Amino acid sequence: MKASLTSLVCTLLLSGCFDSNNTRSLQQHTADATAAAKRDAGAIARGVVEGLTRKGLTDINTASAQDLEKLPDVTAAEAQGIIAGRPYENTSQLVKRHILSRAHYNKIQAQIGVK
Repeated sequence: MKASLTSLVCTLLLSGCFDSNNTRSLQQHTADATAAAKRDAGAIARGVVEGLTRKGLTDINTASAQDLEKLPDVTAAEAQGIIAGRPYENTSQLVKRHILSRAHYNKIQAQIGVK
C-alpha cells in the first residue's frame, strides 16, 4: 500500500515536471531574468563610467550649489544649507550641524571631502 502510494506520488510529480506549460514558463522566467541582468549590468557600467570621469571628491567648502546638487538626492535647499554652513573641518559636520540627516550623509559620504 505504502509503495503504491509512493509510486503514485512520484508519477504525479514527474508528470508535472515534463509538462510543456512548465517548460515554457521556465523559458519565459529565464528570459526575464536575463533581460533584468542585462539592464542592471548596463546601469552598473554607466555608474562606473560616471565615477571614473568625475574629478575626485566634491569639496564641500568650495563646491558651487550646482556641483552640490549633482550629488545623490541633494536638493537646491540642501546645497544652499551646505554653503551657508561653511567652513567645515570634516564632512561629518554636515550631520553634527543638522544640515543633512545621517541617512542622507551616508549616501554621499564617499563622494564628498574637505580640503
